[in-house]
Amino acid sequence: MKRRDFISLLGGAAAWPLTARAQQPAMPVVGFLSSRSPGESADVVAAFHQGLREAGFIEGQNLAIEFRWAEGRYDRLSALAADLVGLRVAALFAAGGDPSARAAKATTSTTPIVFSAVNDPVRLGLVASLNRPGGNVTGMSIFAADLGAKSVELLKELLPAVTVIAYLVNPSNPSAEFYSKEAVTAASSLGVQVHVLKVSTERDLDEAYAALVKLGVGGLVVVGEPFLDSQRDKIVALSARYAVPAIYTFREYVVAGGLMSYGASLAEAYRRAGTYLGRVLKGEKPADLPVQQPTKFELIINLKTAKTLGLTVPPQLLVRADEVIE
Repeated sequence: MKRRDFISLLGGAAAWPLTARAQQPAMPVVGFLSSRSPGESADVVAAFHQGLREAGFIEGQNLAIEFRWAEGRYDRLSALAADLVGLRVAALFAAGGDPSARAAKATTSTTPIVFSAVNDPVRLGLVASLNRPGGNVTGMSIFAADLGAKSVELLKELLPAVTVIAYLVNPSNPSAEFYSKEAVTAASSLGVQVHVLKVSTERDLDEAYAALVKLGVGGLVVVGEPFLDSQRDKIVALSARYAVPAIYTFREYVVAGGLMSYGASLAEAYRRAGTYLGRVLKGEKPADLPVQQPTKFELIINLKTAKTLGLTVPPQLLVRADEVIE
């Protein structure tokens, strides 16, 4: 073999690994858009990663994730969504309920979108129907038609003598008006007056709790909502300071010291949505993936908090509880 031919052969061999690497598919990038803040989202992000792992995707190994956090400021979501779409992500994960899902859908009609915990995706116009979403959006709903009413009923069962309660909502959330009307209707049938308190800033929270005393409120319902969730520790602390019995939507409030919660598991919603995102990354279309719904609603009670408030939880309520924290 001539020396020139031998050198050419070596050069070709040396190029093989580089060529092979160049032909490997690029790692897909997912955009994670949340209306919440990273500090209070560790548990649900972990559940999201678990769902991805179940679908065969691990961040840093065969998947990259770009995180964008609105930190309770819903007016930032549109710009954050546009930023992610501009990165040409393979899919968008809309975390943090209704606001982020609506912002994602308004930003793109082509990039696949999976949402994690939307209340009523049909009423919000995110999907055509639960079974056949159509378009580029699907995900996990935590909606229950009677959730607000059930929370009022449970609070009344715990506090049978109470005639006035408050309902804490964020008016910036598109579902706020719907749930407020539902709660007022349910309370009226029980002979209970409801004061709807609207909060969208930390200052609003302080003012709302200060108003509880003036209004003679004997109990409080706190809606499961991204901004309020981001203020979970403060809300639980304010409820303790003002000694107001409160029922929440998510278990995380009760673990943090809240009195009682009733609703679907938020972590489970993120896990199941994570598995859906994995299926989308493998080539399935959101239009063909039915919106998933909760399989269970949990009643959680914190007996230590009840004792601090001087409350005796009725035995029939304890029997129905899925978890009792002592």
